[in-house]
Amino acid sequence: VQLQASGGGYVQAGGSLSLSCAASGRASSSSIIGWFRQAPGKEREFVAATTSSPTNSIYADFAKGRFTISRDNAKNTVTLQMNNLKVEDTAVYYCAARGVGITVVSRSMSQYRYRGQGTLVTVSS
Repeated sequence: VQLQASGGGYVQAGGSLSLSCAASGRASSSSIIGWFRQAPGKEREFVAATTSSPTNSIYADFAKGRFTISRDNAKNTVTLQMNNLKVEDTAVYYCAARGVGITVVSRSMSQYRYRGQGTLVTVSS
C-alpha cells in the first residue's frame, strides 16, 4: 500500500475532522501530496495539495479559510484539518501523490501517480 487515508467519519455541520494520509514505498518520496474528494453523483474535485516545503500549499476556493493541509516529513504523513464543515463537504476523500522528482503542484488527479483508497466524510445538518 503506497497511500493510506484515514480519519473520516460522521460530524455535524460546523464541526471538525482531521484526515490523515500515510505514505509508504515510493509514494513516501514524492514531493507533492494532495487531497481530492468525490461527492455522490459528482465528479472528483481537488481539495488541497502541499509540497515538501510546508509553506507551498494550494487550496480549492471552497477549502480556503476552513481547511489546512500540513505535512510531517519525518512520519511521511499529510494531514488535512477540516474546520467549520458544511453539509456539502460530504464526500469520499482521497489522498494522492505525484511521481518522485516532480515538484509542480497540480489540481488534476490525473497528474498524480499514486492514489490511496478513500475515507468517507459525512456532514449532517
